[in-house]
Amino acid sequence: MNRMKTDILIIGAGSGGLSVAAGAVQMGADVVLLEGHKMGGDCLNYGCVPSKALIATGKAAYGQQHSAQYGVENAPGDVDYAAAKDHVADVIAQIAPVDSQERFEGLGVKVIRDFGRFISSDEVQAGDTIIKARRIVIATGSSPLVPPIPGLETVPYETNETLFDLREKPENLLIVGGGPIGMEMAQAHIRMGMKVTVIEGEKALGKDDPELAAIVLDSLRDEGVVIEEGAMAAEIRGKKGAIEVEAKDGRVFKGSHLLMAVGRKANTDRLDLEKAGVEPVRGGIKVDASLRTTNRKVYAIGDVAGGLQFTHVAGYHAGVIIRSMLFGLPSKAKTHHIPWATYTEPELSQVGLTEAQARDQHGDKLEVVRFHYHHNDRAIAERKTKGFIKVMVVKGRPIGASIVGYQAGELINLWALALANTMKMSQIAAMVAPYPTIGEINKRAAGAYFSPRLFESDMVKRVVGFVQRFVP
Repeated sequence: MNRMKTDILIIGAGSGGLSVAAGAVQMGADVVLLEGHKMGGDCLNYGCVPSKALIATGKAAYGQQHSAQYGVENAPGDVDYAAAKDHVADVIAQIAPVDSQERFEGLGVKVIRDFGRFISSDEVQAGDTIIKARRIVIATGSSPLVPPIPGLETVPYETNETLFDLREKPENLLIVGGGPIGMEMAQAHIRMGMKVTVIEGEKALGKDDPELAAIVLDSLRDEGVVIEEGAMAAEIRGKKGAIEVEAKDGRVFKGSHLLMAVGRKANTDRLDLEKAGVEPVRGGIKVDASLRTTNRKVYAIGDVAGGLQFTHVAGYHAGVIIRSMLFGLPSKAKTHHIPWATYTEPELSQVGLTEAQARDQHGDKLEVVRFHYHHNDRAIAERKTKGFIKVMVVKGRPIGASIVGYQAGELINLWALALANTMKMSQIAAMVAPYPTIGEINKRAAGAYFSPRLFESDMVKRVVGFVQRFVP
């Protein structure tokens, strides 16, 4: 056995692990990074990057098929599915060097390409190497959850870890799971010329504001996606090219290919957590507000820490623990300012409390302001007028924002900034946005908060009348 010591040992080279490694080594810490699979983790290889690349293909095809509204003759928009996957692979290849072993070794990180498992409270074995570390970071991420549905083990199926390598066009795609992954892939594939059925046991996009989710679901249905809700899968049968999913209520759905998109599970199986005194919990690893586990020397970040499972959350967690590990300063993770987005068209985004959550917490103190895309001149010019924003406000401060519409994932950034810094609606209203931009929607939402206070106030009218009459 080879033995080595280090300041910080990181298990997992996904978004969170890489962020910790890059920050810590450049600030003078000795860092060892373990990765038994692909550098860049799920986001680069199987998640955010390839899915958005495939969505772009679908968007390009749809744009050709619906260009007449801009005075451009419609075109077939035919898609070569294998070529589309080559596009996905090329996008991954362009980004991969940023996450590569060579780059991190160039920064000074010792990279070991093997899985790690605990052998004591401060030691991890990776292959034939034992690493003793002052601080250990578990950043192993998550994998597709494949539920034990009867018959599934006998039927070929895809997950997000295999879908982007598929070169054979699925003529009739069945998707089990109506969350963000399922709905994004449903729209991408319907736009590339395939039949798509989404089979959801409860409500599709059930974690989002139902008023906004309904606009997205209606849009997908208009494009031809069949969305079957309340259809809990009870049995799966068939063979390649002829697959059936039977729901508990007896409904049967037939297709050529099957994508399982029902959720994620934390990657903890290989770690031997008990040998380090690290306590697992349902959904991941038990952590406190500082992201420390039940072993004070060990942190867990990103998907494996439970909670919100997004790439940007893993990056945020990295910043939280770097402050603690490198500088010995108190640092706690928060969630109230974490945004998320679903990249369908229209897009769907959220930060802070939804309207229902805000009403539960604040009751009559809550004000909800809205602004619709069809009042935005740039949206009219782009013919992207479907959607609206609503902002939840208490005592002049936003506590949540929900957006459905064109570039909703971009618009939510301003509200994430506002919540992170406890800004007031007056500060949003004071912003000057260039005209015409979609970003004006945010400013107009803030204006909608002040409009009744200015234009429906008898006091304001009396003051204005006094000034006009008596002030020279």
